[in-house]
Amino acid sequence: MFYHSGISKRPHTVNMTKPSTELSERAQLMLRALIDRYIRDGQPVGSRTLAREAGLELSPATVRNVMADLEDLGFVCSPHTSAGRVPTVQGYRFFVDTLLTVQPLDLQSVEKMRTRLLALDWGGEPKSLVESASGLLSGITQLAGVVTLPKHEHVYFKRVEFLPLSDNRVLAVLVTGEDEVQNRILIVEKKCSPAELQQASNYLNKLLAGKDLADVRATLLHEMQEARSSMNSMMMTAMQMADQVLEKTRDEDFVMAGQTNLMEFHELCNIDKLRNLFDAFSRKRDILHLLDQCIHARGIQIFIGEESGYRMLDECSMVTAPYSVNGEILGVLGVIGPTRMAYDRVIPIVDATARLLGAALNQKE
Repeated sequence: MFYHSGISKRPHTVNMTKPSTELSERAQLMLRALIDRYIRDGQPVGSRTLAREAGLELSPATVRNVMADLEDLGFVCSPHTSAGRVPTVQGYRFFVDTLLTVQPLDLQSVEKMRTRLLALDWGGEPKSLVESASGLLSGITQLAGVVTLPKHEHVYFKRVEFLPLSDNRVLAVLVTGEDEVQNRILIVEKKCSPAELQQASNYLNKLLAGKDLADVRATLLHEMQEARSSMNSMMMTAMQMADQVLEKTRDEDFVMAGQTNLMEFHELCNIDKLRNLFDAFSRKRDILHLLDQCIHARGIQIFIGEESGYRMLDECSMVTAPYSVNGEILGVLGVIGPTRMAYDRVIPIVDATARLLGAALNQKE
């Protein structure tokens, strides 16, 4: 089974055929051997080691020439003065799209996963099952597992009210759908009077009433971009408060497990890289943006390194799959790990977990 993954910032449907390429068979063999070796030990691969890994009887000079060609194509690079080379994002992309062969998990492995997924007494609560799924993903792959909560229906913005608290804090009361109420405490730049907060509420309720929450943020961004020059201070404050409410609401949209597994990879354990990565995990907005893209495409989606569009994920890859009940996609799950993750192993695990989670939710219904 072959998986053709999505690319930067746009999910694409899985293409089960391999794209054509003009790269010679020998160069493809050596690129695959280099990436397999680098995924295994994370060290630059030299010409002598590469020839042995590829099983080719070639002179060191011939190997170096092929490596030079691959470097010219942008598939590999030399990280420093070392003679060894490592794959680039472009090299990983070619490897995943063209060279990677993925076998579905055997029935015994799937049954073990099913047992682990349902081991927790989740009492019919989807969030508990989602937490079990994220733990299953991180436990099996030793990477970070992420699963969005199932969405059974659209949630509509009804109204929002802002009430003053002490200092620069504001209580936001968001009413959605069938009068479901959510309370959020916001921090604003300056203290607002009750009259100003009422004005902000009136403005947002007129602008957003009846819109799907999934579309509200897009509406806010559009309004701020289109009317920034003519927008008064109170309108801008209203927009910013609404954005805070939505972000706090969406923070509950997915669960994550196994983030500390990423500290085991030397390329990610730099303190600044870890801080940026864990900041992204705690803020959730960027991760949610990627997952939102994946929910609109069926099948496995893969973002490699800088393809995500977020700098803190430049040395990470995300492999995702949607899960569904009765043909309706309810959410997305996946793993986040270094770009040198074992894609041939991770992809079928993500795929199987998505199917198992969908089946478990289907039984509940």
